[in-house]
Amino acid sequence: MKVSQKAAKSFKVIGREIHVWPVSVWGSDSVVTRFESLLSPDELTRAATFRFENLRRSFVLSRGALRVLIGSFLQAPPEKLLLILGSHGKPGVAQPGAGSPAFEFNVSHSGGIAIFAFSSDCAVGIDIEQIRPLEDMRKVATHFFSREESEDLFSLPPDERERAFFLCWTRKEAYVKAVGEGLSIPLDSFQVTLRPGEPARFLHLNHDVSLAQAWTLHNLEVASGYAAALAYRDAPRPVRLQPLIEMEELLNLVG
Repeated sequence: MKVSQKAAKSFKVIGREIHVWPVSVWGSDSVVTRFESLLSPDELTRAATFRFENLRRSFVLSRGALRVLIGSFLQAPPEKLLLILGSHGKPGVAQPGAGSPAFEFNVSHSGGIAIFAFSSDCAVGIDIEQIRPLEDMRKVATHFFSREESEDLFSLPPDERERAFFLCWTRKEAYVKAVGEGLSIPLDSFQVTLRPGEPARFLHLNHDVSLAQAWTLHNLEVASGYAAALAYRDAPRPVRLQPLIEMEELLNLVG
């Protein structure tokens, strides 16, 4: 499934496009303060609950970036947006007017990167993970992956397993987030490809191959040392992946 890398920044979703924005979650004190000014009282209260300052700053920056990006797509002040959660915790944005077109988005954050997916009319799920050593990889894979995925994973040479594990994990999480039903979907009830270099796709959903064919899965090359995936229920769509952007650049981009 082809993903195009876009150098020119665009906040207009044309037709069936899906836009993906990866953002480096780091900023100076002044940048953090600027993003903090965009948050709602509830978000500021939540930020204050973080015990460690690095986690508080990360929350402020990623949440502020989400507001800036949604505001740019919807041409609305970021601080005025009403962000909501669905019944299973999937994020959304309340739009005025019963006739407003649907605007879908999804968010993920790992290590020093937050990633955001946007669509005008298609529910999307996105996930990113920093690739890192896992001492209990076999235990986690056996518990959460399908039998076929676990067998495929451990048939690989040891030096390929870490990346393959996180390719599998992000693809499964992206699907669960696109469906929007949270933990009610067992991760071992469906199968995805995971071998490095193999095209990302669903092999079955609840052991039904025809259901899998109704979904599209994209591998996203965002940054070295990370795995990321995008999932949605539709035929393949044009995906516009922006280059990794810094927080200060994001603020300057939108004024």
